[in-house]
Amino acid sequence: MLFKFSIIKKLSNKQGAQTLGRVGEYETPHGTIKTPAFVAVGTKAGLKGVTTDMLEEMGGQVLLANTYHLHIAPGEDIVYNAGGLHKFAGWDGPMMTDSGGFQAFSLGAAFGNHVSKIATKDSGFVQEDMKVSKDALARVTEEGVMFRSYKDGSNLFFSPEKSMQIQQKLGADIYFAFDECTSPQATVEYQKQAMDRTHRWAKRSLDEHKRLESLKTDKPPQVLFGVVQGGQHLDLRKESAGFLGAMDFDGYGIGGAFTKEDMAVAVHVACENLPEGKPRHMLGIGEPIDLFLGIENGIDFFDCVSPTRLARHGTVYTSTGKLNLKNQKFRNDHRPMDASCNCYTCKKYTSAYISHLNREDELLAVTLMSIHNLHFIINLVDKIREAMVEDRFFEFKEEFMSTYNSDKI
Repeated sequence: MLFKFSIIKKLSNKQGAQTLGRVGEYETPHGTIKTPAFVAVGTKAGLKGVTTDMLEEMGGQVLLANTYHLHIAPGEDIVYNAGGLHKFAGWDGPMMTDSGGFQAFSLGAAFGNHVSKIATKDSGFVQEDMKVSKDALARVTEEGVMFRSYKDGSNLFFSPEKSMQIQQKLGADIYFAFDECTSPQATVEYQKQAMDRTHRWAKRSLDEHKRLESLKTDKPPQVLFGVVQGGQHLDLRKESAGFLGAMDFDGYGIGGAFTKEDMAVAVHVACENLPEGKPRHMLGIGEPIDLFLGIENGIDFFDCVSPTRLARHGTVYTSTGKLNLKNQKFRNDHRPMDASCNCYTCKKYTSAYISHLNREDELLAVTLMSIHNLHFIINLVDKIREAMVEDRFFEFKEEFMSTYNSDKI
């Protein structure tokens, strides 16, 4: 068996509260992933400002690429002819691809509306009927999603079958069923409608995946994860997890929209209704505090663009919170960005130097901060895993939370 998920240790309950966290290992044709694990995102098959060798040196285990963007450029046929994503991207470890479902939201309901998949009740969160801008680049139908290319305006139609065909050609070890990611502001009626459509697309995705696998001769096997939807509505999350959990998927993603306040309980409900012996992946989530909450409630994998995206805007994670190195106060700060960090950047460079590079728009600034941010998140998840093995998860969580200010910039 080329794919095998083993649970090594379960997180002990605390003060009567049920926990679903676990330490595990997931064997793939390109290596074994120790879980929980953070999955680095190389949207177009490349980490922004960071090489795959750098990712390996900092302990990165998995790389995820974006199906929608790779379909536009260079196209899945070019990747296939190169020998698949691993050879094309120069990464020997396990790889994932998403389905294009998130772009149905980001280029559809969210386009031009300044809506994120994560909302907060304090930010004036309201549920409303879906209003897709006339300029949106994605339109959802029962058959799939009609995209308009951001490059040349051409039409690109993604059906569940098409998404599977693209991902199979890209050749990642793990890929995801086509789903509809919704806005957190969508009404419960629309969340239900989108969830039911995601379930129908899940069956079509699984059928096509099995058909494609049956035709293989000399290529490594690939596995398919289903995607749980339902927004912040616990009854829908339970229904979606139960429906997809009864299907023959190899693992599961937790996708879609949340409010920040409801994320932990929504994830808990989804995970407790999924098969225990299969891995669970939280799609597009990677803030430090969210990692603790996700792991505690049963998540094995996370992926997020935040480490490199924040770096491109001059911001880094530290043990006390986020810092924006563009701020004036760092011009003459000749200390490391984070004295407790042992990454390449913090061992070699000062805040003043990186602040200077930022203000002068030097590309090196993005590389150095991306190295630090990726190392910070990967190392944090490794420390969480170690704490779970040593039965001190809650102590480590409390220690981290006592110094980390999520609002600090």
